[in-house]
Amino acid sequence: MPRELEGKVAVVTGASKGGIGTALAERFAAEGAKVAVAARTRKGLEEAVALVEDAGSTGALYIVDLSRPDGGRATLIDEVERDLGPVDILVNNSALGGFKPFEDWTMEQLQKVQEVNNWSPWMLSQRVLPGMRERGSGAVLNVSSQSAEVPLGPPFSHAAPARAGSVYGSTKAMLNRWTVSLAVETLGQGIQVNALSPQKAAATASLAGNAWFPDVYFEPLDTMAETAMVLVAGDADVLTGQITYSLDLLAELRRPVYNLRGTELVDGWQPDDIPAIRDAQEAVRLQTEADAKAKDVADARERAQASSG
Repeated sequence: MPRELEGKVAVVTGASKGGIGTALAERFAAEGAKVAVAARTRKGLEEAVALVEDAGSTGALYIVDLSRPDGGRATLIDEVERDLGPVDILVNNSALGGFKPFEDWTMEQLQKVQEVNNWSPWMLSQRVLPGMRERGSGAVLNVSSQSAEVPLGPPFSHAAPARAGSVYGSTKAMLNRWTVSLAVETLGQGIQVNALSPQKAAATASLAGNAWFPDVYFEPLDTMAETAMVLVAGDADVLTGQITYSLDLLAELRRPVYNLRGTELVDGWQPDDIPAIRDAQEAVRLQTEADAKAKDVADARERAQASSG
């Protein structure tokens, strides 16, 4: 089977924690791309490069701190192009956030989140665009989150993104918005610009076992990598300006899901499996919301009885 990214050069930020960034780096390498990985942690980056090389390609690591304007983002693309060649694919995967009440955020924290989630992706995209335009091809993929969705209500969801997602959600909403604007500006130039989110949650080491996410919400990293392949190696006149979720797009396109080496189909996560997975996720979501609302009612009744007594 021909490799979809043969001869390409990809940059993936936030690829040091064995999560989405690392998975995309490995899959891109398996598809023939040279891959530059960038983050703050050398050890994690070394592990990512080892996976890239084991997949049969060339990897390089770059230590940058995207939470600071002087943390290396200004020279990252120049260094990658010096070492590996012109950048064909940019994946803005680094993210910073957390869930806590609106008034608990300090200005310093807000600025750091904005630097990582918005300004660094913006600046890196600005840097790669001239070369992509000149060559008439390229892709920018921004990794987003369901937290960007506006919570519906009242009553509002009890989930953390609705109850405490003012900062993380708003930065991802901004990311989504400029993704579409850039897709409009580059339409017809051979450049894909898209944003991709896990359907609910990707099975990363940092999220697995998190009480906020029931097990049924987790999808394997293979599905994110497969969807990313569509969004960086697809038809730039059609698959651009997408603010999409992994399983939704895979089901819509009937795209087979391969493992991170692109060699074997992933059992239980093929297009025909996805409707049942999404139904199960929705059933758990509805039950979780119902349980939380029932608890609210019980707590309110208990408080009323205590105050009347």
